[in-house]
Amino acid sequence: MNRKVTILAIIAVLAVLLFVFILLNLSYASRPLTIGEVWDALTGEGTWANNIIVRNVNAPMVVIGIFVGAGLAVTGGVMQAVFRNPLASPYILGLSSGASLGAALSIVLSISFIPAAICQPLFAFVFCLLTMVLVYGISRSGGSSVRTETLVLAGVAISSLISAIVSLLTYIAPSDEMQDIVYWSMGSLSNVEWEEMAFVIPVVIVGCLIMMTQARNLNAMMLGDAHAMDLGVDVRRVRLYLLVVSSLVVAACVAFVGTIGFIGLVIPHIFRLILGPDNRLILPISFLGGSAFIIMCNYVGHVVAPSYGVLPIGVVTAIIGAPFFIYLLMSRKKEVGW
Repeated sequence: MNRKVTILAIIAVLAVLLFVFILLNLSYASRPLTIGEVWDALTGEGTWANNIIVRNVNAPMVVIGIFVGAGLAVTGGVMQAVFRNPLASPYILGLSSGASLGAALSIVLSISFIPAAICQPLFAFVFCLLTMVLVYGISRSGGSSVRTETLVLAGVAISSLISAIVSLLTYIAPSDEMQDIVYWSMGSLSNVEWEEMAFVIPVVIVGCLIMMTQARNLNAMMLGDAHAMDLGVDVRRVRLYLLVVSSLVVAACVAFVGTIGFIGLVIPHIFRLILGPDNRLILPISFLGGSAFIIMCNYVGHVVAPSYGVLPIGVVTAIIGAPFFIYLLMSRKKEVGW
């Protein structure tokens, strides 16, 4: 198939999937709403109950999901290029562990001078960024250059340490607080308010646009640092720049919805297998693919086991993403190795 046709077909399929699952998520209720009822609710002309369900419950969930999925997928594509590793993800530097620690501390400490509505996401955001600073600082100690291998090893070590601290906090926390920590670590789009979008959406949009402008440099860096420098790329500056921007995007994504895995790992990797390594294509298409995937998983989490309530979206993304990724690894070993 012609390459342009393939690209257009992928974009069309993703757009249709995203549109369909947006409608399904907006219409979700104890009795599924019709498209007409959803439209009336969005325009404020529906019944009081339908307006509340669609505008105050379902719509914020859909909007935050679109941007969180997009941010994680684009960041995953950047990380895979920066580290020249198709198995890299947005959490490779221990960012998710840092966010989990911040959320756990805010839950356990019950800080009174910070409003409860922003305490947990604020702590998650700050500790996510602090983790990136700590990992980068450790990687740079003993020399001015930072190797990608050192960054990965430092991220694994710090992530393990922080995960142990979070496990300790979970163990010593009272039962209610323990449930809150566990639930946050599984991820959920259900508790987001419209006011919180004003922080998440601009950070994700600006951050993703900035990362996309570095697609050519990422293509060069995938050839190796030496080749990239021969092509005029300031590898050290670009790598640090992208790590900072991607960390900000990840921190904004996880601050309000918790840690959601596999989106940043699976989505860009799938498109890399189909379209090749060109990040000028991978990053924009991953933006759309990540949105479609997380919205689909959110709907599945609502309908797959209604007797158990809503499944945490992190569980759904893992259940769907992990087997599919294993299939890719087993069926296309040569491509996985780049």
